[in-house]
This record gives sequence, structure tokens and C-alpha cells, in this order.
Amino acid sequence: MQQLNVVISGFDHYDGVNVNPAVEVPKALVERGVDLARVGADADADGVFDDVRVNVHAVSIPVSFGKAWPTLREAIDAAKPDIVIATGLKHTARGVMLERCATNLMDSPRPDAENVVARRTPINPDGPAAYWTRLPLRAILKDFTRDHIAASLSSDAGTFVCNSLFYRLMEWTSTQQRVLSGFVSLPLIDHHDKFRHGLSLEQLIAAGRDVVGETVRYYLEPSSGDILID
Repeated sequence: MQQLNVVISGFDHYDGVNVNPAVEVPKALVERGVDLARVGADADADGVFDDVRVNVHAVSIPVSFGKAWPTLREAIDAAKPDIVIATGLKHTARGVMLERCATNLMDSPRPDAENVVARRTPINPDGPAAYWTRLPLRAILKDFTRDHIAASLSSDAGTFVCNSLFYRLMEWTSTQQRVLSGFVSLPLIDHHDKFRHGLSLEQLIAAGRDVVGETVRYYLEPSSGDILID
């Protein structure tokens, strides 16, 4: 049986957010596992998931420019993953945001968890202006549609800690022979029966399952058509 290791991260605290989806979704995926039989509209008719086991590892990341990437890198070194999915919270989002691009810029008047303010500063002065995601966004969006999960593409993850972590992750990924990685922004959890803003926790967990499952499929059978960056 082929074993694939997945690391999924989320930021550990946001002011004013009592139930943080970036903590709850990774934790749930570890506890429940990822049912590959539920991934894809064809229920894996092609048998690509036969004899495949996915081991999910979750890690909570501080909202810190200086500590976010070292914390994730420590988890990566321990798990030796084939896939790394970083998640964060986007307060204004009404659905899941699939981030296409990590930009080489830190620029926010808001301080991080260590009271650091970064203004108009490159993440890596010697690095490229941006990195593209390596997640199969087209296939993920197809699953979201099937599962009635509101979602959209996002051109970038802003210029705060989410983007900084995304950039460092993709920078590391570019040095690896075969690792897929990317960043997904989650909306607030809506506790009402009729959703007014955000999604229910169960919908967000299903979204996390779809992201992991379709990325596993893409890892096993790569197709350039699954990457959607335009």
C-alpha cells in the first residue's frame, strides 16, 4: 500500500474569533481521516486511489512574521510530507478562497502576534516576485460545486502573515523534487441555520477533505489542466 503524508497547518489565534476554522479543520481531518472514496464526482471510477493511504498531520502556527515559517518547517521536517496545505482565516470571505499566488511582500499597518509591523518589506530580497500555487484548483473547485461549498479564486493572500507563510512554503517547495503545496483561506464559521456570512464547520471540514483528496489525486496522476491560475 502506498503511504502519502500530508501536513495541514492553520494559524492558532485571531483576535475576536472564538471558533477558529484554521484550527478546527486541520484537527478534524486528523481525527476523522480523509475518505478518498468521497473525493471526485466519479467516486474514483478510474481506481487511482486503490491501495493508497493518507496520513494527515496538523500543526498550529503563530500569527508571527518571524515564527510562522520556522514552526511549519519543523513540522515538515518531522513528517516528511508529500503534500503541504497551509490554511488561514479571511474575515471578509463568504466562502473558501483558493489562493493562486504568493507575493514577495510584507506590508501591513496591523501588528502580528509579537507586535511586529512590517511595511513595504520584501520577504526575501533575493527571491522572485511571486510563486504560483501547486494545488489542483480546477479539480478542487469542481468538488466544491458538487458539495455545495461556496468558493472562489483569490489572486493572492494579501501582504500579512498568511502571505508571508505562503511565500516561504512555496520557496521551500521549489527546492523539492516532488512535493505539492499551497494556501487556502477559510471564512468565519457561521453558526446560523441560514448562513449569513461564512460557512458551517461541517462544510469547511468537507472543503478540507476535498482539497486534500484532489491534491492526492493530482500527486498520483498529474495533469496540467488541473492547475488553474488564470
